[in-house]
Amino acid sequence: MRRLIGTGVAAVVLGLSAWATPRAAHADWLRAESERFIVYSDSGERALRDYVQKLEMFDRVMQFRSGLPITTEPPRKLPIYLVRGRGALLRVHPQSGENVVGTYFPTEEDIFAVAIRGDGNGISGDEVLMHEYAHHFMLGNFPGSYPAWFVEGFAEYYATAEIDVRDREVTLGGFNQNRAYWIMAESWIPLEVLLTKRPGEIRNSSQRSTYYPIAWLLTHWFYSTPERLEQLQTYLTTVADGEDSIAAMQQATGMTLEQLRASLRRYTRERLTRTKISGQFPTAEIVVERQSQAADDLLLINQRLKIGVPNSDRQALGQEVARLATRHGDDPLALLATGHAGLHFGDRAAGERALQRLLEIDPDNVEALQFLAQERLKQAREAEDDDETVRLRGQARAYLARAYEVGQNDYRTLMLLSELRRTQPGYPNENDILTLGLALDRAPQLAAIRFPYANALVETGKRDEAVAALNPLANNPHGGVASTLASRMIAAIENGQALPTVTQDAAPPQISEPEETPETPPESTPKPASE
Repeated sequence: MRRLIGTGVAAVVLGLSAWATPRAAHADWLRAESERFIVYSDSGERALRDYVQKLEMFDRVMQFRSGLPITTEPPRKLPIYLVRGRGALLRVHPQSGENVVGTYFPTEEDIFAVAIRGDGNGISGDEVLMHEYAHHFMLGNFPGSYPAWFVEGFAEYYATAEIDVRDREVTLGGFNQNRAYWIMAESWIPLEVLLTKRPGEIRNSSQRSTYYPIAWLLTHWFYSTPERLEQLQTYLTTVADGEDSIAAMQQATGMTLEQLRASLRRYTRERLTRTKISGQFPTAEIVVERQSQAADDLLLINQRLKIGVPNSDRQALGQEVARLATRHGDDPLALLATGHAGLHFGDRAAGERALQRLLEIDPDNVEALQFLAQERLKQAREAEDDDETVRLRGQARAYLARAYEVGQNDYRTLMLLSELRRTQPGYPNENDILTLGLALDRAPQLAAIRFPYANALVETGKRDEAVAALNPLANNPHGGVASTLASRMIAAIENGQALPTVTQDAAPPQISEPEETPETPPESTPKPASE
């Protein structure tokens, strides 16, 4: 296991492309690209640039505190969509709960986040976005067998970072007013429950309400001194080696759970340890482009297409996309959305025509090539004639070869190349393992890669590597059905049994469950002491 603690009071480790044609009318949407992010926003350019600078500083402070080489570029930039309000959020994900102000979507067709700018119901969209990005960062850089409370505590700790873009400073260790209320005014979740359960496994409402606050408090307590950081490292290493979480905690801290609870209570009455970091944040280079008018109609709805649409909504949504796209002629975004919706659940012939037209305009459009390759693979599965199957698979291979040539780092292309190979003689060979490994390197947050990769590793006798690939998913606090299935696969591997079959029903499109936001506390909220 890699060491997670840096020096001093360190932290534990852890898109969609839109184009503007020369003569197109312009929309309110801007696209800003930096070293690690692609951010879409319909606010002004200055606010967008400041926001992207803030994100780059946030990422850099986690790199710095985790001991990572700060110059290392990510294998993939994270797209983020900043929206004005709940209506725009529902445009992407209509099932979002009333209190949701942001969501992270690790799906097969894209990995992106959406957040409402400004304050939400006690927790702002900015904090949710930083919380989710901390998860994204941990999975991307230090995937491992972390207990659920720490995964959440780590994200909660960093979510309250105070980032001063003008003075180039970041202060860590603050608290959220909402979370503080539940710490100071309500009964706590028992530590034995916190240490052993995921948030989704808890049915008691009081325990659910204090899961995140106490996870934050325990993480903050560990981060408060170098000695406690060493205890945390010992605890995480012991848990990763298979030790029971409660026994590992008592062993690492030298306390019973009752004593640890008392120490945490005392800590809430002390001055919280806050750490200010400066001098590590050069100004990020940011390129801003205004999007075409089609973005007003289709930018967000195109993201909705990527996260999975219930069968009952597919026909209506396909018709809506077609209606909106007709306003924009050969705008690339309009053609892409038309092709996407058409092939998935609308008029497949119209979808084919739209994507072929898009390739006439932009022969290197990776998403168009991927959608057409996916369609040919689907047609090949449906074909009754062997010669037709071979022909269709050949076309899929040609589309994917072009997509790979244009963008070798695209995880979706690598996933489709693996799917193309999966039914062929000799699968999996070492090249198949390499292809899936590269896909996982570029999208470690995605369950849909870990399952076939683990299967391929087992088939080639690499059982320990298969377990290592599944562990981060099995321990994901918000993995849902996918986490359960990953745990079953690990048990089967360790017991020498046949692996359970992974079907679309068993592992539906993965959406990160939104962080639970309790009701807004009263204005006169008691809070922990702070410097």
